[in-house]
Amino acid sequence: MSTTETLNGALLIGGDRVAATAGGSQEHIFPATGRPNGTVALAGAEDIELAVRAGREAQREWISYSADRRRDLLIDLADAVHEHTAELSRLNVHDYGVPISFAINTVVLERFLRHYAGYVDKPHGLSTPVSESPDLNLVEREPYGVVGVIAPWNGAMVVAGSCVAPALAAGNAVLFKPSALAPFAALRFGELCLAAGLPPGLVNVVPARAEGGEALVRHPGVRKIHFTGGGATARKILAAAAENLIPVVAELGGKSANIVFADADLDYAARLSAYQGPIVQSGQSCACASRVLVHESVYDAFVEKFVATVEQAAVGDPFDPAVVFGPVISEPDATRILSVIDEAVATGAGELLTGGKRIGGALGAGYYLEPTVFGEVDNGSPLARTETFGPVVSIMRFRDEAEAVRLANDSPYGLNAFIQTTNLVRAHRVARRLEAGSIWINQVSDISPQGPYGGYKQSGFGRTGGLDGLYEFLQVKNIRIGMS
Repeated sequence: MSTTETLNGALLIGGDRVAATAGGSQEHIFPATGRPNGTVALAGAEDIELAVRAGREAQREWISYSADRRRDLLIDLADAVHEHTAELSRLNVHDYGVPISFAINTVVLERFLRHYAGYVDKPHGLSTPVSESPDLNLVEREPYGVVGVIAPWNGAMVVAGSCVAPALAAGNAVLFKPSALAPFAALRFGELCLAAGLPPGLVNVVPARAEGGEALVRHPGVRKIHFTGGGATARKILAAAAENLIPVVAELGGKSANIVFADADLDYAARLSAYQGPIVQSGQSCACASRVLVHESVYDAFVEKFVATVEQAAVGDPFDPAVVFGPVISEPDATRILSVIDEAVATGAGELLTGGKRIGGALGAGYYLEPTVFGEVDNGSPLARTETFGPVVSIMRFRDEAEAVRLANDSPYGLNAFIQTTNLVRAHRVARRLEAGSIWINQVSDISPQGPYGGYKQSGFGRTGGLDGLYEFLQVKNIRIGMS
């Protein structure tokens, strides 16, 4: 396990790292070893107040710059991220034990920065005619001012790209709150913002517990919130933000279906499904396809290939580039996931095909669980309906296309859906019938800055990516000039 990086857990407010904070501090535990990894400062209400003030001042300076200058500074930031990709990736491993083979998702951050830098100097407004009047009617888009971006522990770099980048391109300042469970890469990103020449305070990075998070969403100086996380926390944020009528965008959980039709390339489908299911981030992702629906004619053949792929996944030190499967985030989460597995076995929710236990031996001190697969799962069971957020996948049969669509849509969630088929007509037809914000056909969930991403139903509302993602951080103003 690497210990070469300096893990600075101090807040970033204005241009300063702040170690002594109103919210206290906590030890950061490295999930791969179960041992302390450093100390993280936690923002309290007083720190949030300071960050909002710094954000206001910086936003006024930022918006006074010419569009060309703001564009070029965001490109400079993208260059800095590129230069420090290896460092940010390793910090991401320290954050939550994600294998370095996947931690290259810091590349996503660079892509989003370059994409949205290109929007800074593009017009966002238009002029529309007014009925029976020669008046000039202008529709313009303006920044909110200071916005709050709340990231989950499993995706701070992705959220920095998909949310912080468009917020800056739109002309806002950002209070960026990563999870205290995974703060290091986000804090280093904040330092790179300063090094690239962004005004101090334009990006403040404030890990916090519930107290600091509540102060952020209740602060009247924070004009919009973008939250990525779970539904239970989203409900609390919505209630708190409602006191000041602060708008909220929420990208929430998922229990995504992956439909494997009989004509699919089963070898490819098995590899894709294993990666998208229990392997990537150890199943700890809202994007995971944790329900695999397989046509009955190829069910047995697919299951054999899928289980073999899962069992061959390289498990171990997340700093080893050959490793693809790492630990879960914490001891309480390991216990919770194992209880889900035990309940599923006890209630007969499905047939346990592989996994189901904690990994011991040299990895026993960390929070490693076996990737776990259940077959013949009842889609009405808690195993199939509740987001496990761990390396657990349910496989079930379907008879025809109509049943596949019905099973896929029979979920309170609607973030992603996946289709494995070589029939292009079927792919288009089924995609339009699925109740999900993103449909991936013969493709993993490769989130890009060009494509809007977000959920249906209890998977949230609002979008990141594309022009829709930019507009989330701009408010509309109508200006009418009398011409008669």
